[in-house]
Amino acid sequence: MRKILYTTNAIESLHSQVRKAIRNKGHFPSDEAATKLIYLALRNITAKWRKPPKEWHAAKLQFAIQFGDRFVLAA
Repeated sequence: MRKILYTTNAIESLHSQVRKAIRNKGHFPSDEAATKLIYLALRNITAKWRKPPKEWHAAKLQFAIQFGDRFVLAA
């Protein structure tokens, strides 16, 4: 789990891409508009991901054990 939690480069990359999408828009008429833009940016970003880190499967199982119903195992 430690290798997955300490992947700061991937997190910083995601954060910078979301900031770039928000910065290009400027201002939002409502909170719902901001939420939609962030959702769409994340959807476009994740579509470009090729494969998860090798350790993700083992970390996912550990998260499911530790957090029970708060962590849903997805396919």
